[in-house]
Amino acid sequence: MRIIASPAKSLLLISSLLTAACQQTPTSTQVSGPGAEAKERPATEPAAAATTTAGKPLFINPVMPGDFPDPSVVKVGDTYWASATSSNWGPAFPLLKSKNLTEWELVGHMFPDKLPEWADYYFWAPEITQEGGKIYVYYTAHKKGGNLAVGVASADRPEGPYRDHGPLVGQPVGSIDGFPMRDENGKLYLIWKEDGNSVNQPTPIWAQPINEARTALTGEKKELFRNTETWEGNLVEGVSMVRHGDYFYAFYAANGCCGHTCTYGTGVARAKSLLGPWEKNPRNPILQPTEAWRCPGHGTVTQGFDGRWFLLHHAYAANSFENVGRQGVLTEFAWKADNWPEFVTQGVAPAVYNPAAAQPVGDDFNGAKLGVHWQWPIEDRPQFAVRGGQLRLTAHPDKGGAALGRHTLTADYTATITLLAPAALPASATAGLAAHGDPKNMLALTASGGKLQLWERRNGKQTVLAQTVLPSAASKAVQLRMQVKGGNSYRFAWSTDGTTWTNPLANDGATNGQFLPPWDRGVRVGVLAQGPATTTAIFDDFSLINQP
Repeated sequence: MRIIASPAKSLLLISSLLTAACQQTPTSTQVSGPGAEAKERPATEPAAAATTTAGKPLFINPVMPGDFPDPSVVKVGDTYWASATSSNWGPAFPLLKSKNLTEWELVGHMFPDKLPEWADYYFWAPEITQEGGKIYVYYTAHKKGGNLAVGVASADRPEGPYRDHGPLVGQPVGSIDGFPMRDENGKLYLIWKEDGNSVNQPTPIWAQPINEARTALTGEKKELFRNTETWEGNLVEGVSMVRHGDYFYAFYAANGCCGHTCTYGTGVARAKSLLGPWEKNPRNPILQPTEAWRCPGHGTVTQGFDGRWFLLHHAYAANSFENVGRQGVLTEFAWKADNWPEFVTQGVAPAVYNPAAAQPVGDDFNGAKLGVHWQWPIEDRPQFAVRGGQLRLTAHPDKGGAALGRHTLTADYTATITLLAPAALPASATAGLAAHGDPKNMLALTASGGKLQLWERRNGKQTVLAQTVLPSAASKAVQLRMQVKGGNSYRFAWSTDGTTWTNPLANDGATNGQFLPPWDRGVRVGVLAQGPATTTAIFDDFSLINQP
């Protein structure tokens, strides 16, 4: 495994922007978990600093770099466990752990190999909880032949394995964002949103009793509140509840969640009884965009080991927006004398971007199996194997081909991969380096039938942008490179020696990839193999060098 050193400039930058820094500890991100055996490790130098001011640790966002929407967190013993929306990328629902809420390690997935029998796509908003020595995850998915529904799975340990218990509620217009809560008498309820905005209707937040086995709802549902305020726009959603003092508090997101024109914000409502009546904070939205982070919302309330209160939620980095996606952001709040929460500002310049998020990573595929950071289209898991320090990807003839990708982390980065034996690929197949939006939208530099081709796939239509004859020096191996600037400008090149690079476009031109990100996901970078299933593409030495 190549260990890529973190740039020293990142450390100088963060040192100059932190105020009253008095203590440093290493940060580790992008680390494969137990069993993944991908040999991915953090840089040898700490890429970010955890510091203290006035006795309170500071932190730098994002704490979960990459596309981790709707994050949920629970404290189990001395460890925090989290999950997030995976949408239409598999495996479904990442599992991350941390000792301090700020340094997270991806260790696996809730459904690593097989999806629940009842669901097919849109794996959204997992809510990870613990009670009675068991872990329960309430999640949203699209029901086969139906609409969105809230299901639940359980495990004896946070890392799994998880047993799915099926859907709990699926209303005609869709049901999403399940959250469990006990009322003032200890009775267990499921809280969820009716997805009325999908059909231009209001979005009630419902509560209904659920049995202790978490297998079925009981009794009658009752509406708690809905979108009634101007700032809430066409929806309220993503409720996270906590009981504090005399009140139940519902932190919720409202308005438009996603994309460059998003309008998301966070509000809070309270009630002395779980079933209401509920009142909304007159100061809503209490969490709004900043210079660095846009459209903050949909998260979970938690406490640090020092007793401080936080909301772990998602937001877009202002300089990368939907290209990277909605990242995991931690924001502190305090309880005020009027019994309302108020978010507080850290002693960090607002434009600081966590250098740990830009930590370079690499994979030489020397592990026993593919690392946990790799993903694939949820409905089209490809056939692949890791053997002898190589990734072997079986081609697929449909839906854009067989794809494996990884989170992008910043707006500016360079990704490289080595394609082995490109001359052996038949004219009916192609394989190489790709930027994946979804199976219908991608940019790629691939080898096929003795040629190198740069092409785009836009809304399912594939168009060759440039091509060149594969030189004889590249018959055994060719290195493929993608340089991205500003999230949207893609410049591809190839090399036979890793020193001299050739751009297939004239004048070292770039390609606009603004069409790539889906409405609810960030771009992934990785490999692709199109063609008959009799073809296997062989890769080595993947690297992703990020610039904050």
